[in-house]
Amino acid sequence: MKSLFLAFAFSLTLIGCGSSAVEQSQTNVAAGAGSAQQVAAASVESQKLDTTLSLPAQITPYEAVDVFPKVTGFIDTILVDRGSHVKAGEVIVRLSAPELVAQRTQAEAGVHSAEAQLAAAQAKFASDHGTYLHLAAAAKTPGVVAGNDLQVAEQTAAADNAQLEAASNNVQAAQEILRSVTQLESYLEIRAPFDGVVTQRNLHPGALVGPASGQGGAQPIVQIASVGRLRVVVPVPEAYVAGVQEGQQVAFSVPAYPGRTYRAPIARISHDINQNTRTMQVELDLHNADAQITPGTFTSVEWPIHRSYATLFVPSSAVATDLQRTFVIRVRQGKAEWVDVKTGASVNGKIEVFGDLQSGDVVVANATDSIRSGTAVSPQLK
Repeated sequence: MKSLFLAFAFSLTLIGCGSSAVEQSQTNVAAGAGSAQQVAAASVESQKLDTTLSLPAQITPYEAVDVFPKVTGFIDTILVDRGSHVKAGEVIVRLSAPELVAQRTQAEAGVHSAEAQLAAAQAKFASDHGTYLHLAAAAKTPGVVAGNDLQVAEQTAAADNAQLEAASNNVQAAQEILRSVTQLESYLEIRAPFDGVVTQRNLHPGALVGPASGQGGAQPIVQIASVGRLRVVVPVPEAYVAGVQEGQQVAFSVPAYPGRTYRAPIARISHDINQNTRTMQVELDLHNADAQITPGTFTSVEWPIHRSYATLFVPSSAVATDLQRTFVIRVRQGKAEWVDVKTGASVNGKIEVFGDLQSGDVVVANATDSIRSGTAVSPQLK
């Protein structure tokens, strides 16, 4: 009996302990449900964008040309080599083409022949025209000259005049042929099209050369580029093309001169977005009289970005991205709320955002997708 009583008392003790544990667990769960996660927070700010963005660019010659001859021939002499400085109009290559000499000789003979024919036509016309005038004067006396003889003399003079005009045209045509051949012969001397530097020399004396589309035109003889004036070609992303103005000064640097900053004005704007790169080509005009900067150099341009209207900014860490969306986490009435945004320029640790936000909104400063929308949070403003 005593053993039965002890067992019953022990069971009551276990039941009491179990009830206390369940009540304590329920209390802890209720306390956890009522607590909010503390997060660092920041306010959404409204301001006008005024900053610079580092963009890659390339420096190219203001003018560059592959030099091909205008006629086919053999290189006789090349007077320049890679690195040679040339002036506009300076002879840089001489060609030889014996067939052009033969053509010029033939053209000169054609001119002489046409001139001789013209002289003969002029003499015949003068003789026949004089005969006609003499007969016409005599015909004024009735019965002295037969009417048929006067008519024949008149027609003969008219025919001679036509022959004279044809001979004169033949002389002009022969002279044009001679001028054409002489012009072709002048092409045997190749001259520099502008002031510059020979950047490539591909051929040597004895090589057969010709126009780019003809025999011997497989490659240019030399390449010439201007170095006193250069183009800084900047591919500007389409998001930053607004407000670009000609004449605006832009700073850039080149690897060959670290620590040195150059400036050049915006000279040309393409006003066309490349469909493949989504950029617009903008050119700076760089005067390089001392030839310090070499064409072909890559450079870093400090591109100015301005907006005439205010936009919204948040800390860069406030923008999160998962596989499907880019968002910030806004805190509203103690709850986290994901807001989809698009980003713009970054300035001093802050980033431009566009979405359903307003100036003064509070967002989580270090956004992460682990803070789900609807989570209770307690923002701690920085």
